[in-house]
Amino acid sequence: MYPDGSASPDSSRETNGPSGKAPRVASSEARRRSMRTLLRGGRVIDPATGFDGTADVLVSDDEVIAVGPGLPTADDQVDIDVAGYIVGPGFIDLHSHVHSIAGQRLQAMDGVTTALDLEAGMMPVERAYAEAAAAGRPLHYGFSASWGSARAKVLAGIEPDANINTGLAVLGNPAWQRTSSKAELAAWLSLVEGELAAGALGVGVLLGYAPASDPAEFLALAKLAKQAEAPTYTHVRELVEMDPATPVDGSQEIAIVAAETGAAMHHCHVNSTSGRHVDRVLATLESSRSAGSRVTVEAYPYGAGSTGIGAAFLSPERLKMKGLDPTRVLMLETGERIADEARLLQVRAEDPGAPCILEFLDEEKPKDRALLHQTLAFPDSIVASDAMPVYWRNAGNESTQWPLPPGGTTHPRTAGTFSKSLRLMVREAGVWTWLEAFRRCSYLPARVLDEVAPGARTKGRLNVGADADIVVLDPATITDTATYFDSTRPSVGVRHLFVAGTPVVRDGQLLTDAYPGRPLRGEPR
Repeated sequence: MYPDGSASPDSSRETNGPSGKAPRVASSEARRRSMRTLLRGGRVIDPATGFDGTADVLVSDDEVIAVGPGLPTADDQVDIDVAGYIVGPGFIDLHSHVHSIAGQRLQAMDGVTTALDLEAGMMPVERAYAEAAAAGRPLHYGFSASWGSARAKVLAGIEPDANINTGLAVLGNPAWQRTSSKAELAAWLSLVEGELAAGALGVGVLLGYAPASDPAEFLALAKLAKQAEAPTYTHVRELVEMDPATPVDGSQEIAIVAAETGAAMHHCHVNSTSGRHVDRVLATLESSRSAGSRVTVEAYPYGAGSTGIGAAFLSPERLKMKGLDPTRVLMLETGERIADEARLLQVRAEDPGAPCILEFLDEEKPKDRALLHQTLAFPDSIVASDAMPVYWRNAGNESTQWPLPPGGTTHPRTAGTFSKSLRLMVREAGVWTWLEAFRRCSYLPARVLDEVAPGARTKGRLNVGADADIVVLDPATITDTATYFDSTRPSVGVRHLFVAGTPVVRDGQLLTDAYPGRPLRGEPR
């Protein structure tokens, strides 16, 4: 039962099936969406070509068919005046765990048109795609192969069910975190290979949740990924500064394995895994890239992360290594701030999958805030949210009601990552131009996927032939509004959002009958 009292998403519409076709929407507004749309007089930004100037954009169905000044009107098209606004390719989030209509709607209001779970992934990936298609999605969606689930199945006998809540609960189970035998390694590598053949967008590697596992396993995985021409997306293991006993420094491991295998390796949320060692970590990654390794980096603009309370790095002893204590942990569903070590041990034992927030930097302190800005300013650093589901106490993590029902909680990055990044880096700091902002939010994330998913090649750009995934935003007002205490407040400043040519946001208002999201799948090699 959803918080709005329904037993399933809006039963008045048809949901899309496993084929991935967009669901039908019965309203008269929806029927108009097959018409052509002309966005007139906006400041058009195409990070693929470097164009930044006043132009019109003409969309037919799900494709951009013309860009230029003074495009003619026609009887079979809808003209929208966007003068004074910025028109660019919709944001592509490589790191979203929302897996719900509710969460995707918050991301839509933040300018996102494609939300992908690549750090953790889902298994079985076919089931993940089928269930998202059956429920319907406002945004495009996709999944990587789940390294953690494959290991958990082989090492601990835990059957994966492509469910985010089950995945969070498994994170704290030590049975899957150990080093594999040769037979076990071969078995779970075979599972990963099967997931890639089923259309996974690479491999999601939660290495930081099994930090003592043999580094040789990660090397073997990277060799498999290279053979499949599929990227890896890694939550790295601990840094040596935090845990001198770590088998290998987390960020150095990415550099070493990328150099040895030639695999495309993506370093997830470098802000949260680096803590106060950002300078050293970024220098390591830049050295790796300068030497020719295919290493990409992402960051989000918050000083707190979110995960399941049972995560290995949230144990009392590992918090101490980070210079933190249990009071820096906040339970997401209840709002409880952990009082002491005894309470931390209790909640980890009772409900290891319970979502929580970990404060790793203090955004009110200039030095800590500068570290966050540094990860975003790093050359070619990609903006990615690590968005979490919205939870309603005793009511699950889905709702088709909009505005969202009261009482929902999540990390504010779910609602505000992209708008906050634009506010901080363009409007306030002036570190990025608007063209650079769209490179980091749209173009660069799409390029991470080019080899594994041919469907990504027409995303992240705004020229003729590009996908009609478009955001129209007000450069003067775009900002986040979600806070840690009021985390489901939508961002403001996104005036229009088109997903596959279908409006999902119009005049700043979410359209609740719009479910045009399509699957983005990998292509087996």
